[in-house]
Order: sequence, then structure tokens, then C-alpha cells
Amino acid sequence: MNSYEKLEARFRQVSHLEHILGVVSWDEQVIMAPGAAIHRNAATAELVGLMENLLRAPEVGDWLKESESLSLDGVWQKANLREMRRQYLRLTALPPDLSKRLVIARMNSEQEWRKLRGANDWKSFEPILKNVISLTHEAISAYQKHEGLSKYDTALALYSPGLNTLTVEKLFNQIKSFLPQMIQRVVEKQKSEKVILPEGPFPTAAQKALGLELMEAVGFSSSMGRLDEAFHPFSGGTHGDARITTRYNQEEFISSLMGVLHETGHALYDQNLPVDWLTQPVGASGGMAIHESQSLMLEMQVCRSREFMDFAGPLIRKHMLNHVKNPASIENDNLTRLVTRVRPGFIRVDADEVTYPAHVILRFEIERDILEDRWPLAELPAVWNEKMKTYLGLSTLGDDKNGCMQDVHWPSGALGYFPAYTFGAVIAAQLFAKMNESLPRVRGSISQGDFKPMQNWLRENIWSQGAQLETLDLIEQAAGPLSAEPFRKHLEARYLA
Repeated sequence: MNSYEKLEARFRQVSHLEHILGVVSWDEQVIMAPGAAIHRNAATAELVGLMENLLRAPEVGDWLKESESLSLDGVWQKANLREMRRQYLRLTALPPDLSKRLVIARMNSEQEWRKLRGANDWKSFEPILKNVISLTHEAISAYQKHEGLSKYDTALALYSPGLNTLTVEKLFNQIKSFLPQMIQRVVEKQKSEKVILPEGPFPTAAQKALGLELMEAVGFSSSMGRLDEAFHPFSGGTHGDARITTRYNQEEFISSLMGVLHETGHALYDQNLPVDWLTQPVGASGGMAIHESQSLMLEMQVCRSREFMDFAGPLIRKHMLNHVKNPASIENDNLTRLVTRVRPGFIRVDADEVTYPAHVILRFEIERDILEDRWPLAELPAVWNEKMKTYLGLSTLGDDKNGCMQDVHWPSGALGYFPAYTFGAVIAAQLFAKMNESLPRVRGSISQGDFKPMQNWLRENIWSQGAQLETLDLIEQAAGPLSAEPFRKHLEARYLA
């Protein structure tokens, strides 16, 4: 066995432990008894430590050096070696004790956030969040030593390889050049459009049955995953055991349904990664900007279209007709207006696709400032409130549960993640435009409930590529250099035509 083969064996071992960690993490967020948290947090930190020790072991460094002189078999092995090296350098930069403290602090913070957000208790949560951010600062500083990047560039690289602050600012400035005026124009245009809000209540069981049927229709394999409830919707588990979650509101079903379809986009990506490389770093996804492009491709480009509602409308009526008080509200025309209704709102996960980038730009600017120590964390609610007024015309003064406490990302230490959402939306628009060029009948296929042409195109161009290329290189290979223009054209065609 040569040095590269030894590396593959070691990373395969870690991959199997990551499988266990993925299911344990889902369990903690979905069904774990609250009183078990202290023991689960310690056990999870121990498991993470075991995985990291397997990869930061001295022999791994030796194998990496020896593999440089080997004649590797094609682009996949070379890319795999690159990704192995990236993981090794990051792990050897991070002190084991810091890693363990960070895992426990993140889990504790997220668990406390679930309780304190509902109580709108920023005062109690601030010191908990401050501890997580302090440890995240420490970890990012450790990564900086070998990556030579700014703090925020280092944070971005953890989630979306290939992105940097300059790239993010450039794209976001392009979007800010047209978005405020577009929001105003769309809101004004929609004032004359009659939208009927479905009146329930809509039982959770009916909503779940509808979600499951549509998940399977768009390609989700229920033999390799499941749908559950969680405090904050997410897609987790592993490539062979995808765990989707949503939250239900019996007063309306659209938010939950679109949340299910969004998370299904993530799961489809995970379920279709390159089979031959699933236990290797190169077999993972291409980063969170790509991952979010797949969830937003399904939710925004596909499932909020008129073509999708022509297919889904009969299924919605099948599950909801016995519960809705105003049947006209679930006819195809009205359903299409419902899922494309634009209204500035407080909650990011419920936002329409026109106002959504404003939510993300706001968070990007704040987390960049936090990592660069531009103001004390105690000012977060006030800074959030001012930016909400600037970007969306709304005030969150005294309403932190719908303001700076609404997302799970910062409580769980995921600073640097948020730009992936709007990059994902831009990438999704660009990919869908390219797909329409290649497959002129794809919209008609969607209206007929035939999602195979779309799946095949994504499988060939995105899903099967794994982490062989970094974010911007993968998009350029599939659809040309990244540009905000297809996103702008998509919004104009859907909302202003």
C-alpha cells in the first residue's frame, strides 16, 4: 500500500465516523431529551476529537509529503489529495483543546438559543453568544497562521472555498445597485393583484403528507432519508441517510411546504454525490454556496414557478381541500400568486426571493464587523435594527427574537456562512438559465411532473462533480463566469413582466 492509498484508508475511516456524527447531530436537534444535553455535548466533543486526531496524526503529514511524488490516477485523485491537504493543514493549525471547547460551547449555545429566543431574552443570551464568538475568533486566528488570509476571508473559506471578502462585496454591490428599486416596483405592482390567503387550520399530518409526496415527486429517495420537525429547519444526516426537517404552522401551510422543498434541494445534492468517492474529501459537496444553489434552484427557480403549480396544485388540493375554508385560495392561479408574493418581512427563512438578498447582505455586513471587532457585541441589537430599517424599512427595536436572535448560525459559531445563501440564489439563476438553453422543454417537463431532465442536467454538471473544483470554477465550467445578471433578469421576468 503506497502513501496515497494509506491516506484514502485513513480518510475512509473518518468518513464512517462522520456518518455517525451526522445522525447524532440530527438526534440532538430533533428528538433528544433536553436533560441529556450535558452528556451529549461531552460525547460529541469526544467523537470529534477522535476524528480530528486520526487526521492530525504525524504519519498523515508524512503520507501527504510522500504522495506529492507519486503518479496519481487522473484529476479525481489529484483533487482528493488537494482536499486532504486542506483538511490536514486546518486541523494541525487548531489546538485540540480549543477544538473540544468550541464543540461544547457551540452545542450549549444552540441549546440555550432555542429556549431564550422564544423568550426574547437577549440579555441572558449575550454572554453565551459572546463566548462562542470569542472561541470562533481564536480558531480563525489559528487557521490564519497557515492560510495567510484576513479573518473574514478565513471564515468564508471554511464554508465556500474560493470565495473571499472582495468577491462577496463586489457581487453584493451589484445586487444593491438594483434591488431596493426592484423591491419598491414589485410591491407597488402587486398591490393591484388579488391574493386569497388560505384559511385553515391545516393539520400537521396533512402538511407532512403533502410534503412527503412532493419530495418524492421531485426525486428524493425516501429509502435513503426522512422528514421530521425541528426548531429551525435544516438538512442533515449523511449522503446515504438524508435527514430533512421543517416546522409547521397550522394557520398556514405554504411556509412549511416551501421549507420542505428547500431542504429537499439540499438532500437531492447529498443523495447524488459521486458514488465512487463518497468516503473521500473530494466526494463531498463543493461548499455551501453550491449547496445553497441546489436548495434555491429547487425552491425558488422551480417550485415557486407557475409550471410547478400546474403540477403541484392537484396534489395540494388532494391534501388540503378538506381543511381549507376558502377553496378558491388553493386553485393554481392563486397558489402561484401566493408563492411569488413580495413583502418585506422580519424572518429570513420566510422571505420571498426578491427581498431575501437584503436579509443576507445585512447579516454579511454584521458578521464581517463582528470578526473584525468593529464594535462590541452588546451593540448587536441596535446595529441589526438600523440595518433592517435601511434595507427593509422595518424596526426590530425590542424584538430581538425576530431580529438578531432569529438565526441558528451565530449561536452555532457559523460566522462566514451567510453569503452562501445569496451566492446560491445567483448561482441557481445562472444554472437554470443555462439549463433552459440546453433543455428548451424543461419548463414543460416540470408542469407535467417530469423532473428527470432537470435531475439529469444537475447530476451531470453539479452533483457528480463533488469537490473536484472550487465554487467559482465549478460554476464557470457549468454555466460561465459567475454574474448577477441572470438573477436580475429572472426577477424582472417573474415579478415585473
